Amino acid sequence: MKLKEIMTKEVIAVSPDTSIYDAAQLMKDKDIGSIPICKDNLDVEGIVTDRDIVLRVVCTGKDPKTTKCREIMTDKLIVGKVEMEVDSALELMGDIQIRRLPVVENGKLAGFVALGDMAVNSRFDHASERALSDISTPSRPQM
Repeated sequence: MKLKEIMTKEVIAVSPDTSIYDAAQLMKDKDIGSIPICKDNLDVEGIVTDRDIVLRVVCTGKDPKTTKCREIMTDKLIVGKVEMEVDSALELMGDIQIRRLPVVENGKLAGFVALGDMAVNSRFDHASERALSDISTPSRPQM
């Protein structure tokens, strides 16, 4: 099965100049844990997660209303392709320890998959279990 068959196609994205406050409000309103950062033409530039907001804004004392997404986004982004096999995506997510994967087509944001979405599909439960185990393996503490 390909990612295009299971991905969420109605993806919410914001621009790099969106404030963290506005991005967080969108995440709250849509009940999502991450938001892609895109140019106007849906070229994906990065991603901001709820964890990024806590660690890079709240814990450092930055003002979420004046801090822009470009300042804290992860810009070394790993993406899936619409034609990628779900098993390959799960393996990739486990290897690099991520729970959410933007999906692109011709370099443009086309959708989004989350480990949780795949875990509830019995067809992928063993592979998603393996990926979650890999993701949950603690990395070395940063000092």
